[in-house]
Amino acid sequence: MNAAHRICLAFALAAASAAPYAAGPGQDSDMDAASALSDTNSRAMRGREIVPPGVILNLKGKQRNLVWQGSYIVNTTGCIDCHTHPTYSPGGDPFQGQPERVNAEQYMSGGRQFGPFTAPNLTPDNAGRPAGLTRDEFVQTLRTGHNPHDPAGQILQVMPWPAVGKMTTRDLYAIYEYLRAIPSLPDNPHPGP
Repeated sequence: MNAAHRICLAFALAAASAAPYAAGPGQDSDMDAASALSDTNSRAMRGREIVPPGVILNLKGKQRNLVWQGSYIVNTTGCIDCHTHPTYSPGGDPFQGQPERVNAEQYMSGGRQFGPFTAPNLTPDNAGRPAGLTRDEFVQTLRTGHNPHDPAGQILQVMPWPAVGKMTTRDLYAIYEYLRAIPSLPDNPHPGP
């Protein structure tokens, strides 16, 4: 399976994964508060388990439950397919029948190219802000497709912000909190398709 097919598959999986996660307590008549809490806890527990090996989190001053929920979202919805290039370390590509090993050395540092567009680095800047954005700017970007640091009228291309922006505010906060906890890296020095 080539990179384009993996990207399409990642977008499809992201949409499928986000749909049930977006419904919160009180939004689904079939889900009571206890089962919603249980679901949130199980997602946080799973998020803690699936932080890629080699990615050392800085949890100091972070809301740990949000970090784990953010890990669940980021690591199950295909974010790494664009924001980590290459996605897998040599010998660790599951699409090649190899045991999965996410590229921790470039984790979320951007670099996947789509024609003239390159997925940006989402690791924290020197002030601890993922992609240099405050939490409110991050949420605004994912909801509107406009990064406030870009010129007026410029809309993110390729990024599935119309789908991601439909997540709950808590989900988007969780993604942000997880990204605050990952190691800060310079922009990927080897971008590519």
